[in-house]
Amino acid sequence: MNSPLRTPVAIVGGGPVGLVLALFLDRHGVRSVVFELAESTSDQPRGSTHSARSMEHYRRLGLAGEIRELGLPWDHSTDIAFYTRYNGFRLARNRRPAVRDLLRQVASGPRTAQVPEPMHRANQMYVERLLYRRARAAANIELRFGWRVTGIATDPGGVDILAEDTGGRVRAWRAGYVAGCDGARGVVRGHLGARYAGAGRVEQEVLGGRTVAAHLRIPTLYRDFLVDGGAWSHWAVNTDLVLNLIALNGKDEFFLLTSSVDPDSAPDDALISAVRLAAGAPIPVTVLGRRPWTSGMALVADSFGTDQVFLAGDAAHLFTPNGGFGMNTGLDDAANLAWKLAAAVQGWGGPGLLASYHLERRPIAIRNTGAARELNLGLANVARPHCVEQDTAEGKEERRRLGRMLADYGDRTLDTLGVQLGARYDGSPIVDGQDTPPADSLDTYSPSSVPGGRAPHLWLDDERATGSSLFDHFGLGFTLLRLGPKAPPAVDLRAEAARRNIPLKVLDLPDPLARDLYERDLVLIRPDQHVAWRGNGLERPDRLLTAVTGGR
Repeated sequence: MNSPLRTPVAIVGGGPVGLVLALFLDRHGVRSVVFELAESTSDQPRGSTHSARSMEHYRRLGLAGEIRELGLPWDHSTDIAFYTRYNGFRLARNRRPAVRDLLRQVASGPRTAQVPEPMHRANQMYVERLLYRRARAAANIELRFGWRVTGIATDPGGVDILAEDTGGRVRAWRAGYVAGCDGARGVVRGHLGARYAGAGRVEQEVLGGRTVAAHLRIPTLYRDFLVDGGAWSHWAVNTDLVLNLIALNGKDEFFLLTSSVDPDSAPDDALISAVRLAAGAPIPVTVLGRRPWTSGMALVADSFGTDQVFLAGDAAHLFTPNGGFGMNTGLDDAANLAWKLAAAVQGWGGPGLLASYHLERRPIAIRNTGAARELNLGLANVARPHCVEQDTAEGKEERRRLGRMLADYGDRTLDTLGVQLGARYDGSPIVDGQDTPPADSLDTYSPSSVPGGRAPHLWLDDERATGSSLFDHFGLGFTLLRLGPKAPPAVDLRAEAARRNIPLKVLDLPDPLARDLYERDLVLIRPDQHVAWRGNGLERPDRLLTAVTGGR
């Protein structure tokens, strides 16, 4: 065998989490190799929700605009609609702005608006292709699609990796660090011996237990059915079945989710029959692909990694898809892990920095998987008597009752800004602060400069089209905000950071609105846009930098 190839970071798994991790490392100037068993990105739909926080991560990578061009047309509805059948009675409709209207709201909102990049609906398969193209063009990323990692061995100096391509060729690599983004059955979690803990599947009739996901072409659904026009998510709820068709391209392709068909034994004809039952007519349906999955999972690995090998995405946590938290939690893993790996590779991270990844991200995974499972359980008591489809007084009353229940469920899956933006790292060894944080909430985000949380957002002027988000002005490494007209000087902190080769940008914000929002004269922002420290003066910059970079 040839001598090992070398890379600072090896990423096992080339899905969205692995590719975003590689792109963040590239942004820090750190080389990586991405191994992916599949020879190309997935052509099957999965999640369609990119949270407000994920869109902020894409913005940092220069991808947010391109991602908003994917998926549904900008004038397409993003509502959730519930029907008895698609040609039958409407039960409820949760209305939300189309992309164009949503961006207009951002442009006209107040300067302290906390959502510079609203949640976006574009299926993961479309976004993966864009991430792949961007990674392939990046100077510091080597893509090894069609390569299966067969062995991992660690020693104090690094990690040895064996990988085999589809033709049977075997090569060895020597890496400083390995990130396992290769899913629940991946080799990296097996190497670590990490075990999932938490709640397994839920046993309920609607999206419970074993469930089927399918990629369908239905050319006449928009034209001939849907009693009040197309939405993003189209539920059919009746005595025969419960089924959801999620719009993919706004024309003729849909993502089917249902537990009313056995995913393991039912043929494609059974899926077609289910869609026709949901439509109330024998419409044309083509099955383009299908896969089974399990509803209700809220499982989190007991370890997110060691000093050299780490887990992210599905390898670290398994979700039920309600709320769309799974992939987005994985992308947040990548944002947290990337700067710490960069600090380790470049030599400015302290001995405790990488250990903080597990300490910070595992509690968030437990929080988010629990929130998704709670939403899933909201479908447990959806009664569907025969009268719900009858044009009678009893049927009308039953539709009103069922509609209220479904509308409440829809609102709870949409109003999740607290989950999207509210992740906090309180108690982390690399967060320097003891102030009381805001209360956690599934639906409400409370901006706060209390160390540990996402930095509060501010538009720096009223010309939103110029890209004047405060976040756009943060540095690649740490950013010290000097706030208000009387902020202390930053000469000593800048000098200490330079001495240690810690990347630091000092950003002066004399605007009183910024000072009021952040409540202190000085605030230190981490590379992942979380607040590391705040104060009105700084006497020991050496002690502060030691703390926030994992020194001991």
